[in-house]
Amino acid sequence: MSAELPPRSRGVIGLLEENCTVCMLCARECPDWCIYIDSHKEPVPTAPQPSAPERGGPPGGGPAGRGRQRVRNALDRFAIDFSLCMYCGICIEVCPYDALFWAPDFSYAEPDLEGLTHERGRLRDWMQSVPPPPAHDPGAPQPKELLAAETADGTPGRPSGS
Repeated sequence: MSAELPPRSRGVIGLLEENCTVCMLCARECPDWCIYIDSHKEPVPTAPQPSAPERGGPPGGGPAGRGRQRVRNALDRFAIDFSLCMYCGICIEVCPYDALFWAPDFSYAEPDLEGLTHERGRLRDWMQSVPPPPAHDPGAPQPKELLAAETADGTPGRPSGS
């Protein structure tokens, strides 16, 4: 029989890779410097544009004379050394893209310290056990974004029950 953990217990950190933009905030804010990130730049694919020689653009698309081609960071390595981690959660809190989450798994012992450095594949696997977020309090006021949004008929959104 497994122990039932409290709802906000901290076990291990899971990585949602597709949300990571390699902004490095988690690694910079970590007080233990236990997060290792490597990346490279790759070009952002652009939609083919019709040739516009009258605007000075290249035939068949491209940057159209607006400067360099856009690039983005591509993740090569994301690892957390849990032998150094103090489980403070700062990395999860500072991530603006929701790429890091607490998973309730706590049994990941290793025979040596080097095994406690979890690479991105293992961090991705921890995401399977991340619980869904708790439901919103039904008595709480609606967020201001919903109040400001327009409904389908063009009238401003209204709080429920009014």
